[in-house]
Amino acid sequence: MNKPFLSLLLFGVVSTAVISSSFVLPSSFRTARPVFMTTTDQKFHFSIDRGGTFTDIFCRLPDGTEVVRKLLSEDPAHYPDAPTEGIRQLLEEYDMTHKYPRGQPVATHRIGSIRMGTTVATNALLERNGAKMALLITKGFQDALEIGNQSRPDIFDLTCAKPGLLYETVVPIDERIVLQKYTPAAWSQQYESRKGVTGESVLIVQRPNLPKIRDDLLQLRDQGITSLAICLMHAYVYGEHETMIGELAASLRCFEHIALSHRINPMVKLVSRGHTTAAAAYLTPQITHYLTSFQQGFDENLKNVPLTFMKSDGGLAPVHDFGGHQAILSGPAGGVVGYAKTSYAAPTPVIGFDMGGTSTDVSRYAGSLEHVFETVTAGVAIQAPQLDIHTVAAGGGSRLFLERGLFRVGPESSRAHPGPVCYRKNGYLAVTDANVVLGRVIPKYFPSIFGPHEDEPLDVEGARRAFEALTALPEANGRSADELAYGFLQVANEAMCRPIRNLTQMKGYDITTHILACFGGAGPQHCCFMAKALGMKKVLVHKYGGILSAYGLSMADAVHEEQEPAAETYMGQLSVSGEERLQHLADRAVAALVQQGHAKESVVVERYLNLRYQGTDNSIMIKEEPGKSFDQVFRAVYEREFGFVLEGRDVLIDDYRVRSVFPGSTPSILPPPPKKGAPPAIDTTRAYFENGWEEVPVYKSEDLAPGHVIQGPSIIVQPISTVVLEVACSAFVTANGNLEISIGSSGEKPVEEDEEIKEDPVQLSIFGHRFMSIAEQCGRVLQRTAISVNMKERLDFSCALFTKNGGLVANAPHIPVHLGAMERAVSFQVDYWNSEGREGIKEGEVLVSNHPQLAGGSHLPDITVITPVFHEGEIIFFVASRGHHGDIGGISPGSMPPHSTRLEDEGAMIVAFKLVRDGKFQEEGITEILQAPGKLPGNSGTRNLRDNLSDLRAQVAANNAGIRLLKELVQTYGLRHVQAYMGFIQKNAENSVRFMLKEFARKNGARAHAIDYMDDGSPIELTVTIDPETGSATFDFTGTGHQVRANHNAPPAVTYSAVIYSLRSLVGQEIPLNQGCLAPIRFIIPDHSLLNPSAEAGVVGGNVLTSQRVVDVVLKAFKACAASQGCMNNLTFGDEKFGYYETIAGGAGAGPTWDGQHGIHTHCTNTRITDPEILERRYPVLLQEFSIRPNSGGKGAHPGGNGVIRELEPLRPLTMSILSERRTLHPYGMNGGEEGACGRNLLIQKDGTVVNIGGRCSGSMDVGERLRIETPGGGGYGPVPSNDEPPLKKTRQL
Repeated sequence: MNKPFLSLLLFGVVSTAVISSSFVLPSSFRTARPVFMTTTDQKFHFSIDRGGTFTDIFCRLPDGTEVVRKLLSEDPAHYPDAPTEGIRQLLEEYDMTHKYPRGQPVATHRIGSIRMGTTVATNALLERNGAKMALLITKGFQDALEIGNQSRPDIFDLTCAKPGLLYETVVPIDERIVLQKYTPAAWSQQYESRKGVTGESVLIVQRPNLPKIRDDLLQLRDQGITSLAICLMHAYVYGEHETMIGELAASLRCFEHIALSHRINPMVKLVSRGHTTAAAAYLTPQITHYLTSFQQGFDENLKNVPLTFMKSDGGLAPVHDFGGHQAILSGPAGGVVGYAKTSYAAPTPVIGFDMGGTSTDVSRYAGSLEHVFETVTAGVAIQAPQLDIHTVAAGGGSRLFLERGLFRVGPESSRAHPGPVCYRKNGYLAVTDANVVLGRVIPKYFPSIFGPHEDEPLDVEGARRAFEALTALPEANGRSADELAYGFLQVANEAMCRPIRNLTQMKGYDITTHILACFGGAGPQHCCFMAKALGMKKVLVHKYGGILSAYGLSMADAVHEEQEPAAETYMGQLSVSGEERLQHLADRAVAALVQQGHAKESVVVERYLNLRYQGTDNSIMIKEEPGKSFDQVFRAVYEREFGFVLEGRDVLIDDYRVRSVFPGSTPSILPPPPKKGAPPAIDTTRAYFENGWEEVPVYKSEDLAPGHVIQGPSIIVQPISTVVLEVACSAFVTANGNLEISIGSSGEKPVEEDEEIKEDPVQLSIFGHRFMSIAEQCGRVLQRTAISVNMKERLDFSCALFTKNGGLVANAPHIPVHLGAMERAVSFQVDYWNSEGREGIKEGEVLVSNHPQLAGGSHLPDITVITPVFHEGEIIFFVASRGHHGDIGGISPGSMPPHSTRLEDEGAMIVAFKLVRDGKFQEEGITEILQAPGKLPGNSGTRNLRDNLSDLRAQVAANNAGIRLLKELVQTYGLRHVQAYMGFIQKNAENSVRFMLKEFARKNGARAHAIDYMDDGSPIELTVTIDPETGSATFDFTGTGHQVRANHNAPPAVTYSAVIYSLRSLVGQEIPLNQGCLAPIRFIIPDHSLLNPSAEAGVVGGNVLTSQRVVDVVLKAFKACAASQGCMNNLTFGDEKFGYYETIAGGAGAGPTWDGQHGIHTHCTNTRITDPEILERRYPVLLQEFSIRPNSGGKGAHPGGNGVIRELEPLRPLTMSILSERRTLHPYGMNGGEEGACGRNLLIQKDGTVVNIGGRCSGSMDVGERLRIETPGGGGYGPVPSNDEPPLKKTRQL
């Protein structure tokens, strides 16, 4: 039986032509004559996109005619390999001179070339079924890839789940290379010095012990390890140690693949380079196995046939130059090339929209492919050139949920099996069901292949019954099944609009000036709807839209890249050595393409420098432009991206890069034909549009000719997709056979001024997406425009939207301890400036504050910038951003003093100040405030004023981005509508929390109690009393200890944040995050207690230590999970020239169904940590160890997560300070689980003496001394099982 369509509907495919598990486009859909290229060699040229479900083949026949074929990627009953079978079928059908029997190697004498994109690597990464691989890494960093940047993927997921690791085992290599620039002079005499590839000198502190490593390798062989990833500290500078080990491993002849990090990716950052090298070692063997199998399907193993593969950067590479780390986006990259070459007409930029079954990819093209150089896929950081493609978990198979007053689409997927309800396999309600019920997919034009005997049509009635079942829910709000289905489509479309907005608006592009290029099987069903929502005026649907990735492969460029790291200052022009290096790289890159058979004179050489400002970590890859210096281009790009340039800072070169390109073909764009109306419709059908059910015409693409114009609403059935033309849209058939769709206005009726606005669950879901999208985009602007490591790299900031009264509406999920605190800061400023005798708040003004006790702050380094949004002369909203500034003065560098007792010791205090007046930044006034602490004895003003001012400007810029987007929202929907839904969103969050509290009371009683203690013995006591009828609750902290003469007092705003975070995590599902979460809660916090100190009390530790303990107490009261490490382990070091601050991960607590994660940030923080190589390159310290602390998690049926060990050695005298907790009292276990281990802070003196310095310490450290921080583990959950008890179910990994 033919079964290619078992999963096709998931991708929106519609066809009636089925041939032997494949299908061919009807003859009218083929090109009757060559469009842009003839095959002068009289051979067949194949371009193949091998996806996870389907394999698409685009073939150019010897006469230039184009044909396509689609097959199931896996169909062992009919063929062993889909690309081979597709090639065989097409040769058999169109080559009349030779026979191509199935079961025999395919003859290759008529094959001119094969180009392929494949998801083999992507699927292996997602499913974790790559090679059995080991990681060899510098001793002390054996857990670097597991710890990563220490942040958790979802801040509200108490399991802290993250994807599994790629390697089976780790071999620590006792070797060490140190950058020489900060080392003491005596080290140059003690250790051998070598010059690295960057020009930097390195010291060989420890050479690899090759005999020992040989024994380790033989043990790996005996364990079945077949692939190796070798990544050593600073190998990007000096790779000799990796080469030595690699050659040793190769000499043993027992490893299939050996990846060396300095060859895979010669760039700084141990963790990213390590992940990339691991991906290469893990995935390349899988690709090699597939390629070997593929080649064996042809005579002479394709010896004389050019075989190339699409890399993630959009360029083709030969087999020998195609590694697993380059293949992650191999499939989607072809689609980007396809729409870029067929849809772009300068100067109008194009948005690519590729909608599949489980996800949607969006990208942008404006004349050149846009690359990024570090991405995260399936939890693995890949540091390699990749197209800038954004993916959202929404597609045809995305499941639909109606719960807690909201319509929710995905991210769960029904997948191909069991699929949507309409598949007749007891599947899940999905987006495809909505399209079927609404008549947007027409069953009679779809084969009858469903049901137990695979002979029934799509089950429209079954899908309708599933929607009718939802009508009984209160969230349905009286809607019919049809209205529910349409509502879900609206929400799904908004979910897919969100990444498009992020891709454009966050970079300052006007989305309405773009064209939407739609491809993928399901995209044409949604593209007009989405273009309307985005304000776009034109959509292009290519005739090969359903197989555009394969078509794009046929036009792709052949590319070869060469890159080397550098460590130089750009002095206005390239140095002589710089020119020589670029020329050397260019010669190698061009030679590689010539070796592949490309004409040297046709190769285009692109030269790049990877540049950054001194003192920043984010480099920008700058392409050379004629008539301009590299730094002129760099400054122009920097200003366009970030809104400013950094005057007075050197521009540094991090990498030299050359990209040689042999340009692929580009189809000619034929002049537009004269318009000639629509062809006769083949049918009519009832379909649901924005005005309800309508009888609309149905057209077949075979009947369309150039010049035809089809008006919406209507449906166009293509062989491999369905195009839904919405109301007020019209499709024009171009001379090339593509659809050019003009988008009209939706004609929505504005809300009358006196009309009551009633809450609508669909609109509520859409506004939830819009509000959160705005807050997220503010955060992206802040990250891009900030200067300091704290904000730009560690992401220690939050952005949020507020009502005109200061009520929180949407807080992007940035830093949990900021979640509820900013609302207090905004409402204080509203009250303060509008109080009697004060000047009020005027348009063009920006407010700033940080005072914890008086102005709703968290601690002084967290500065909040608040901007009012005006409309017709009145404030309608506020936008605010809170960011951690690296230094704002006080008694110690970094403004995190371990021993402060008064607030004035912790830095500059701002109760209320107007940072911007009349549109002018008040630099003089804010400078005076930031320098004010220096007037106090023993204090200092800010030690980094330049970064303070730059980051404050970045916060202003982030707020301005939010203002612009909010005003656009008001313009679209009207002010009353937006304000109403701000209230409805808050009410929805309130109802969700009330529901959770009532459920807890029903199961556990209306009263909960917990107590825990700080290391000094101060209790934090909580009694929760719940009204089981209303879901209201009192959180009574009576019994909490007095405020202390130390700095771990916590202002009330910190407690509010800790509680809102805990409640959101306990709800356990996606809900709007806003002030409504606290609406059911009444707080009782005694005055002058640890959680409500006086205005003068020190609080810098309360934000980073006590906040964690408050969360532990709340979760303990609700019996949710064992305690996590309960600390942020705040480390600062510096001298009169610099200051550095970081927080350090620990163990996560276990819960009823999960083990605690190791080495991860928990609860109130989620900041990243500086990469080991970046740390040593920028600061005078040596990181001796950063690893997971074994056996520090509490034992239990589910053990707690282990903490980490971080050991640093100063390379010159430095002041080092540690502010930490859980050094005396253990993180609690739960339900019989054991406690986690306490942390320890140890000073290792020059003579080896180890001194425990306690939880809070600050002092000078000399060269030769080391600070060793051992962070706490998490508590265990449940009693340790006896040997005969089966282990409990574990859900630690995603």
